[in-house]
Amino acid sequence: MIVFLITFLVAAAVGRSWFHRRLRRPELLRQVSLGVGGTLLVTNLACFLLEATPFWRTANFTATVGGLAALGVVMTALRTGGVPARQPRRVLAIGAHPDDLELACGGTLAKFVDSGHEVQGLVMSDGKRGGDALERSLDAQRGAAFMGLTGMAHHNFTDTELNRHSQEMVGVIEAAIARYNPDIILTHSNHDQHQDHQAVHQATLRAARQHHSILCYESPSATREFNPSVFVDIDDYMDAKVQAVKMHSDQLTKPYMTPERVRGIASFRGGQARRRVAEAYEPIRLLNTELEKL
Repeated sequence: MIVFLITFLVAAAVGRSWFHRRLRRPELLRQVSLGVGGTLLVTNLACFLLEATPFWRTANFTATVGGLAALGVVMTALRTGGVPARQPRRVLAIGAHPDDLELACGGTLAKFVDSGHEVQGLVMSDGKRGGDALERSLDAQRGAAFMGLTGMAHHNFTDTELNRHSQEMVGVIEAAIARYNPDIILTHSNHDQHQDHQAVHQATLRAARQHHSILCYESPSATREFNPSVFVDIDDYMDAKVQAVKMHSDQLTKPYMTPERVRGIASFRGGQARRRVAEAYEPIRLLNTELEKL
């Protein structure tokens, strides 16, 4: 039992990402887990070292099992997880920069993954003009792994100048559509101040000109013309979204990367959707059968 408790404490101490990805109220549960595990470890060590009587050993064992069982029940009750999809779908999420997907649709993507859908990410630049290229590329891979994406394809077109690579991006997106055969495509909105976001939006529409379901997500640089009519409830995934954004350590000094800003946008969109928090989308076109299956 002592070895198990030590293992449990180590896992709780180093497993912050797991708590944030799999549980609601993750920090509280993590602290409670550390507190309960630490207390039980101390009592078990005391019984072992002080050679407690059989009565106290039995009482301590019962308390240990009961405490761990109660903690397990609470964790199970607060575990995130979407309703399993009757028919899993394929989703292609396209972004201009390494942190765009987490900021705009991180909660949605995590929810889709937990519902059994296959999600593939596609990023057009390494963001070298806005930070360290290698670090940003690695952060994108970490964010994708944290959210549970099937894969993340990463290209190195020059950020801030993606409009110069319009034709190449169209080819890349066409190839991705042919390879993954997505049921739904997520991309930037045209109602965005960032020229790279607009360039990716236009490239996506050209590449997916024959596709039936395209949703445009909201970036921090979206303009007042952004007018969503599709909302995804991310109440169970708000903490996961914040943690996914935090994976981009090279960008955390940016004001739009703060948990307060991320939560604020989700809260505002949640109010529009009559939910606590939500992510918002403008549909270019959306087949109703695809929406029903998500």
